[in-house]
Amino acid sequence: MDSSTARQRFHDELLARHLKTIFGEVEASALAHLRRHLRWVEIAGGETLMHQGEQGDSMYLIVSGRLRAYVRAADGHERMVGEMARGQTVGEMSLYTGEPRAATVVAVRDSVLVRLAKSEFVPLLESSAQVSIALTRQIVQRLKGEQRQQTHERPVAIGLVPITAGVDAAAFAAGLALQIGERLAQAHGHGQGRVRIVDAAQVRQALADAGVSLDDADPEARADASRRVALLLDEIEATHDAVLLLADAGPTAWTQRCCRHCDELLLLADATQPAALHPVEQQFLMHRPPRTEVAELLVLLHPAALRSPQGTAAWLSRRPLAGHVHLRPGLARDMARMARLLTRTAVGLVLAGGGARGFAHLGVYRVLREQGVEIDWVGGTSIGAVMAAYVASDQSLDTVMANARSAFAVNPTGDMNLFPLLSLFKGVRLRGVLRNAVQALVGFDADIEDLWKNYHCVATNYSRACEQRIAHGNLVQALLASISIPGALPPVVRDGELLCDGGTFNNFPVDQMRSMRGVGHVIGVNLNTRGPTQVPAGEMPGNISLWRDRLRPPAQRRYRLPSLPTYLMTVTGLYSMSRQTQAQQGCDLYFHPALERVGMLQWKSIDQIVARGYTHGKTVVAALDARQRQQLGMASASVAQGEDGQAGQHEGGTGAEVEPGRGARPA
Repeated sequence: MDSSTARQRFHDELLARHLKTIFGEVEASALAHLRRHLRWVEIAGGETLMHQGEQGDSMYLIVSGRLRAYVRAADGHERMVGEMARGQTVGEMSLYTGEPRAATVVAVRDSVLVRLAKSEFVPLLESSAQVSIALTRQIVQRLKGEQRQQTHERPVAIGLVPITAGVDAAAFAAGLALQIGERLAQAHGHGQGRVRIVDAAQVRQALADAGVSLDDADPEARADASRRVALLLDEIEATHDAVLLLADAGPTAWTQRCCRHCDELLLLADATQPAALHPVEQQFLMHRPPRTEVAELLVLLHPAALRSPQGTAAWLSRRPLAGHVHLRPGLARDMARMARLLTRTAVGLVLAGGGARGFAHLGVYRVLREQGVEIDWVGGTSIGAVMAAYVASDQSLDTVMANARSAFAVNPTGDMNLFPLLSLFKGVRLRGVLRNAVQALVGFDADIEDLWKNYHCVATNYSRACEQRIAHGNLVQALLASISIPGALPPVVRDGELLCDGGTFNNFPVDQMRSMRGVGHVIGVNLNTRGPTQVPAGEMPGNISLWRDRLRPPAQRRYRLPSLPTYLMTVTGLYSMSRQTQAQQGCDLYFHPALERVGMLQWKSIDQIVARGYTHGKTVVAALDARQRQQLGMASASVAQGEDGQAGQHEGGTGAEVEPGRGARPA
């Protein structure tokens, strides 16, 4: 049997399996009708399957591969709205509604689909209620996923390509496979996470057994070998939860296959090496078609004892990347973070703005660390952005607390402008506080990209009248932009535009975190304390009446009005406050410490505010059930806590099944 016939038979079997999964036990006549009218479609990576706005004339079922959907707004901006993998349907919505295609769909990698024409769709629905119900269920599930903004499907085929000297790619793959197996076992709720490592030696042996070679000089023989490799990888992928394609150290035919066949591509680099482009990148990655869709992630590998990464921007500026990750392969917790990002079970932490109340974030974070929760991605607004940077630095809690006490011993809002033209405060002290804090924390004037964990903050772009997510560039400048409350602090100039406090648009940016690649669970800490402001009936009192009222004891005051700084700080965030309920619903775990009597400028009360956050955090965590704790990676109540609040490590099998290669299957 030649490779084309074998591949056709394999895809037929795979199609039958998918049809049963989607439609269940459908009437034999309906299934026969469906099989008769399905047409095979092969689409190359980067090729467009359908365009937004065109009339829908068919639906598709993905047999193998992966597709990605984009929606173009009225202003021409295009955003990704979701990914579809094997076993899912594409394009059926237009057939139901008769409306034009809602999105443009592009192949992430070489994919095989089957097509059902519109002329056959309606008769199929009329002939089988089960088919109609099954397709409706697919649509409902997709809409629910859009509401949660889970746009990135879990990758199955993951390419590992070393791009510097000094990378032990095989050891990295083995460690990552074990961690992915553990994550999948936890997600599935049973003891089996099937992970396979495939390298060139295995593929060449399989081809040799069939009497062909990937490096044959004859074009026809090479084409036959390529088809056999595609069939082999499809078969492996169909029977495993994850497949790690381990590339060669140079630009070989197998390395090229790894780059083309994967859902996500990890570029492995020893961070101590020069940031130059590798021959593999130059030959296979830099000149690909413009709509090639495979996401490239740069994985920078560091020594375990390193205080902080540095010079990351030089690596990122040379490559068209979807993101980057800093890892210390010698630390199991770092490898586990990589596995969570790949299995879409990473934990994102969102910290809201609120002035000095933001110190409560550190109390909640201490509770999470004591419970064994590992934060993989962190973001925030205003003071939440500052506290998020502490988390992303991955320093010990004692180091973070000492740094915060030292930095905020100086009142950051103590430099009033005598003649305010742009802001009540000069902002010089705040800049100094942040610069000194970053310098003491990591040892240099760091960029956002130099933080150990993925980080972003939210600012308001005054020039464009929109919120702006900041995930690159100088860290101090980004923090200043996110925290500079309009009227209270001067705006920040970045790329020729004015930026100010992100709380104007999005003080609690849960929606931003939900869209991050790899994040599956979101923990949010909200600081909003504002309730209705009540004043006696009548006109607003004058300055003299207000001064007299302020001289009275608090309990006897007639006017419950904010001070000028508090008023300015609060009014700029009223729109953001209106989004609080929606943001809360987007959290898997929600904290809201009681801070009503804590002022936004009480910088010297750091320890008391941290304690309030800690007390509240313990109360919330104590109410969680076993399922919630398991989802967030919390230790059970019986697990002893180690130094710095980290849960003790346990040895023993996890039930994850890993296949590094032929004959090797360590548990």
